[in-house]
Amino acid sequence: MNAQALHGHLDSLLLAVLERGALHGYAIIEALRARSDGRLDLPTGTVYPALRRLERAGHVASVWSTVNGRERRTYELTDAGRRTLAEQRAGWREFTATVGRVLDANPPSTTSG
Repeated sequence: MNAQALHGHLDSLLLAVLERGALHGYAIIEALRARSDGRLDLPTGTVYPALRRLERAGHVASVWSTVNGRERRTYELTDAGRRTLAEQRAGWREFTATVGRVLDANPPSTTSG
């Protein structure tokens, strides 16, 4: 699945991955890949700008650390990010339920009076 297909959903996916705990950028990409059974294989050029956008919005905080002599940035969900994720999940559930009702091949019959 390409990044364009995720337009409007990438932020929610990143927040959901970070909900389980702080991760560095590459680990976030790997978590997206693993949790999607390999269907989300996003390039760093898509993920890192989104992480910076989430950080500017206050939904994610980051810190620099050195691991095995290499600098890396670790991202963590903030309280605001947790609230935003909860709102986005609720919106997603409503959206998928509504679209599902429209696309369902055998919708429940309704009576009009």
